[in-house]
Amino acid sequence: MIRITFSAEQKVEEYSGRVTGFDTLQPGVLKEAVALKVNGELYDLSREIESDTEIEVIQLSDEMGLDIIRHDAAHIMAQAVKELFPNTQVAIGPTIQDGFYYDFATDRTFTTDDFAAIEKKMKEIIKSNHRFVREVWTRKQAIDFFSGIGEKYKVDIISSIPESENLTVYRQGDFVDLCRGPHSPSTGRVKAFKLMKVAGAYWRGDANGPMLQRIYGTAWRNKDELNAYLERLEEAEKRDHRKIAKDMDLFHIQEEAVGQVFWHEQGYTLYNVLESYIRKKLINNGYTEVKTPILVSKELWEKSGHWDKFRENMFIVDEFESKKLAIKPMNCPCHVQIFNSHTRSYRNLPIRMAEFGTCHRNESSGSLHGLMRVRGFTQDDAHIFCMEEQINSETVKFCGLLKEVYSELGFNEISVKFSDRPNIRAGDDEVWDRAEKALLEAVREAGLSYELNPGEGAFYGPKLEFVLKDAIGRNWQCGTLQVDFILPKRLEAFYIGADGQKHHPVMLHRAILGTFERFIGILIEHYAGKFPLWLAPTQLAILTVTSEADDYATEIYNILKKQGVRVKADLTNEKISYKIRLHSSNKIPILWIVGKNEVAGKMVSVRNLGSEKQESSSYKKAAELLLKSINLSQGS
Repeated sequence: MIRITFSAEQKVEEYSGRVTGFDTLQPGVLKEAVALKVNGELYDLSREIESDTEIEVIQLSDEMGLDIIRHDAAHIMAQAVKELFPNTQVAIGPTIQDGFYYDFATDRTFTTDDFAAIEKKMKEIIKSNHRFVREVWTRKQAIDFFSGIGEKYKVDIISSIPESENLTVYRQGDFVDLCRGPHSPSTGRVKAFKLMKVAGAYWRGDANGPMLQRIYGTAWRNKDELNAYLERLEEAEKRDHRKIAKDMDLFHIQEEAVGQVFWHEQGYTLYNVLESYIRKKLINNGYTEVKTPILVSKELWEKSGHWDKFRENMFIVDEFESKKLAIKPMNCPCHVQIFNSHTRSYRNLPIRMAEFGTCHRNESSGSLHGLMRVRGFTQDDAHIFCMEEQINSETVKFCGLLKEVYSELGFNEISVKFSDRPNIRAGDDEVWDRAEKALLEAVREAGLSYELNPGEGAFYGPKLEFVLKDAIGRNWQCGTLQVDFILPKRLEAFYIGADGQKHHPVMLHRAILGTFERFIGILIEHYAGKFPLWLAPTQLAILTVTSEADDYATEIYNILKKQGVRVKADLTNEKISYKIRLHSSNKIPILWIVGKNEVAGKMVSVRNLGSEKQESSSYKKAAELLLKSINLSQGS
């Protein structure tokens, strides 16, 4: 007899003989079930359950269920490509956010013109409703099979799998693929998909290895979800921060400084407004601001542990005065040096040390993407040096500050992920147990609900990841809070406790924006360039209809400029309709239009961005309203 506990219902059933997920589920549940979680391990519904266990049903409505369907779609696409182009070799085909891909080796150059035929074949495979059949093979059996059909990439994958692991393959019709699984019961469970693009990809990400062709696709629970996703993509394309930045003259990136940003006047104004806003928040929340060097010797990075972890992503400077230097990829070890520059007492703690720190990381050229992924960036970085018993209160304060900032910047939907110890980490399990326990208690104290993100902690400690939802429903991971018992000890940081003895502080690594570059990219796309008045690089443009209004416009410009308004005056000879189109395309929130009549009456015609209407107002009233609007803004 096998005793099965259903976790959702806390119900227990006993079964005799061979039992699978199909045997345990009622018909109504089975219709939506995709897989099972058996004692924490994912199982196909057809896989035998061999001992007493607790099970959880993974349904299509679950994110994990949707991920499995996308995995199904990747296999279906691979089968379709093999049937259409038999000389193609298949490599790997994982799921990704919102979809999946598969890498292929072939002499044929795939283009989007091939998608219609591949999608047609995929629909035929789906209609055939082939069962996904899991089989456990010996290493020799798998190597012989995949070698025999010319799939050298599968053989390469097998060689990298530890001998202690079982090898599993999945059949769907005549197609067999090496795969850990799980899969849904059959190909017919895939209801809505679309192939999206083709790209090149190096085998195993090695630039010296073979170049493969990667076909990306997306899959959803139904056609309505698919159509909604495609509409979001269309809207996202309109909001592309690179395109909007060009229209608004914010920044550019060029080959002579790959992955680094040339900020133009308007863009750097936006950058400075955001920095000033964050600086004011930090000052009001008890932070001190510091500045640390960009070039630091190898010895410090070795001592901190970053040399082993980040060496490949660091820019190294050749021997200089007998020292090897590295451009800093993060600020943490430098902040410890400032902490160590004085003897600290427990009475001094917590010390909240902030820096708008410029860092560089050698990201691969293929991963660079406008402001969203760069090599040179500035973090709104801070480290809180505190005692262990202060972790709770500091976490609560930080979470309150973070939510306040996000709300004022226009993001009101925030989710939290708790990332625990990774496989490769510094410190022993006892230290990690303490750090994870401390952070979990702090999360509860802060009243945060969270999703577990297993194994994704930093190498020195567990972390919280704060994820924003933007105006079109996309998620962006920005803020972080990490509890670190390890780095202060490695770098010999200490304070004198109430007992007169030396103690290592706890170091809380925290950021709200993450990096200015990426966060500004997110802001551009969130607002589609139409920033709230307080954040807009130019808040007001004064446009003249005739040269007779130039002196009046200049007078207004000078008064407002002295009052701190970010204002421009357009005195060119262009037609007023052209000026309105130009400054509207630059996303300036408010336009004041002045002609002969306005000069005579000390008036302005006010036009707000996105409106066709113009309202006449006295200059005095319009200026009062403008200044009040700016001062009432959350970012003032």
